[in-house]
Amino acid sequence: MDIFHLRYFVAVAENLSFSRAARQLHMATSPLSQRIRDLERELGQRLFDRDSHHVALTSAGTALLPVAKDVLGRFDDIPWQLRRALGPERQTVYVGVVPALHPRLREQLERVEERCTEGFDVKRWPGNSANLVNAVQRGDLAMALVHLPVHAEGIEVLELLREPLAALLPAAEFGSRSSVSLSELTEHTYVTSAPGTLPTYFDQLRVRLKAAGIRKEITLNIGDYASVREIVTNGSAFGITLLSTKSSESGKGSSVVLPFRDFSPALATGLIWRRDRAEPDGDLYGLVTEAGSVFTGPS
Repeated sequence: MDIFHLRYFVAVAENLSFSRAARQLHMATSPLSQRIRDLERELGQRLFDRDSHHVALTSAGTALLPVAKDVLGRFDDIPWQLRRALGPERQTVYVGVVPALHPRLREQLERVEERCTEGFDVKRWPGNSANLVNAVQRGDLAMALVHLPVHAEGIEVLELLREPLAALLPAAEFGSRSSVSLSELTEHTYVTSAPGTLPTYFDQLRVRLKAAGIRKEITLNIGDYASVREIVTNGSAFGITLLSTKSSESGKGSSVVLPFRDFSPALATGLIWRRDRAEPDGDLYGLVTEAGSVFTGPS
């Protein structure tokens, strides 16, 4: 048994799905299942009841989960615990940043970097929200600017900004309109970029669209927003984007961005950090305190 076996076990236990856990771990389902069987064989205990439609923790799995999470937490804490033990030297820390971050938040992050330069060498690390949350939990990142919601153990969340979302529509059909309702889109196909490239909030949007009678959907295999626009401009399709996104140029293949009349979706962005590292005796107390002051202060 090694640390990876415990990491694999926790991923499956938290997702109660081998396929979702495999995607989270960036590996195939088959080797993940084999690693879990190896762990069960070494411990002499069955950790999951599973069949083709259902995964559940056994009593042994339930007992192991808090132990495994504690071990992983201690293991992942080694780098920053070592830095804290060595003293208050200027630290190099990484702050996660999601794609298409609002310009105001970028400006505020620059101010954080400037104001903390004496104690911290702040660098940026790009990624999608799910990966950045995991990196903050492991201690690889000091903080991260991510799309909400975030529900993760030991993570503090400070909401900073809510940006209204709107419909991306073909200009040939909607170019003369100033808004659109969901009821008008029931015969259109909802187009999204590749799985893992969208914020978790878009899972909630998908549920809302289905409730409104929008059943047809295309999921692209790439995460390029321009590709979504290309599909939309073909007609009879739509996407969801920031209301602030500009419509494409007029002419064939153009698109428009319109607010919803009967729907008020908004994408929230927040700052996250590990709660224990921001305690007064934590290694990031000064950085998190300064960041909170900058991000919640006057723009």
